[in-house]
Amino acid sequence: MTRSMGAVGGAVLAAASAILLAGPSVFPTGTTIYDPTRAWNGYTVLSPLGTQAAIVIDMNGNIVKQWDGYNSSAGGPVRILPGGVVVGAAGANPPRQESTELVQRDFDGKELWRFDHNEQIQTRDGQTKEVKTIWSSRQHHDWQREDFPAGYYSPDATPGLAGSNTLLLTHTNHVRPNVAPDKMLEDDRIIEISWDGKILWQWVASDHIDDFHFDEDARKAIASQPAGRGGFDWMHTNAAAYVGPNHWYDEGDKRFAPNNIIISSRNSSFLAIIAHDGSARDGSVVWQLGPDFSASPELRAIHQIIGQHNAHFIPKGLPGAGNVLVFDNGGPSGYGRPSPIALAGENIYARPTSRVLEIDPVTLKLVWSYTSPTFFATNISGAQRLLNGNTLVTEGPDGRLFEVTKDGKIVWEYIFPEFAGPRQTNSVYRGYRLPYGWIPQLTHPKEQAVTPPAAGTFRVP
Repeated sequence: MTRSMGAVGGAVLAAASAILLAGPSVFPTGTTIYDPTRAWNGYTVLSPLGTQAAIVIDMNGNIVKQWDGYNSSAGGPVRILPGGVVVGAAGANPPRQESTELVQRDFDGKELWRFDHNEQIQTRDGQTKEVKTIWSSRQHHDWQREDFPAGYYSPDATPGLAGSNTLLLTHTNHVRPNVAPDKMLEDDRIIEISWDGKILWQWVASDHIDDFHFDEDARKAIASQPAGRGGFDWMHTNAAAYVGPNHWYDEGDKRFAPNNIIISSRNSSFLAIIAHDGSARDGSVVWQLGPDFSASPELRAIHQIIGQHNAHFIPKGLPGAGNVLVFDNGGPSGYGRPSPIALAGENIYARPTSRVLEIDPVTLKLVWSYTSPTFFATNISGAQRLLNGNTLVTEGPDGRLFEVTKDGKIVWEYIFPEFAGPRQTNSVYRGYRLPYGWIPQLTHPKEQAVTPPAAGTFRVP
């Protein structure tokens, strides 16, 4: 970010921090709101940052299953497959934010599969220069199975337990003068691996910087940034997911081929789809949203997306299928001159609120959104479309998850109660809802409505 953006962003965030510091110091935890008649009932899978575990809760917030040894602070979300099988990142590789391995276990904790090494493939002019095996996956932020494109439940997708290719978002370190001369990059590298761990395909962000529609000011700002301890994390890609089957492709729009990949760059505030389907696997950018949201009337209607997470296509079989769902964090982000987007009559470049957005990827129409004056997650977080049309939202930094209806009514809310780790945090990287039947080893839980007391009547004994 340039100084102009940093100054504005710092002022806005400082004000927000002052409000938080002046607020209450005691908060309720567990399930605080629950309407069983309007919520989509099932288990919720949590990826906490402080507690190194994959945790499953029922609708009333009771922990019904826990697998220890997973590290979402390094590698992002854990996911449950049908039959009570868990997959997630384990281990860490400090000072970098990355895991050493991706591990799949059964309900009892028996290891079924792992990916714990990586081949750093260096190329020049399309030719392989060097292949070096390292014993760390270097995976960070996201991973997906080919038969489970968005990583969450839909009635049209039942992921298998073995045999599928896996997409991993990883790091690679090198100097790339086209990005920043004489500076070590911590570059984003996406790899696709076979079930036996062979690398089938790779994509490196710096190879495509000319495709991302950065203007001259942004390119200068990128080149001038400090390197940091692990290298210059210039893109900070935090999502990489298969587009998945969708009606746009069925109707002839090849940009949305199911095996193409949608990515999200937090530092640059843009989403893009890269080619990875059939014979078109060159990683070229075939669709992009941002970073300049003043470029068209449609983009101006969306307003500036800032520092976003968990960009994905809503899977077939769910309401809104084929639309892009993304958690727009807000805060400061971007390179170069601030985009002149008017919000509430003012030019605001570091918005102190978050939004959840559903966007038609063809017309760029904003189909649905959720926000509120007190809704602000500075980092992590995500959203899931549920079968009943509601949306499960993870407000990650505060460990808050809530299910919201299309008209903005919260019908379930939960605050993660465990404060752990070096920073004593209850933050949750992401949460996912799944049907009870996906973990058949567990007894169907009771569902008891929770109605919070009126704010003026709540008292601590």
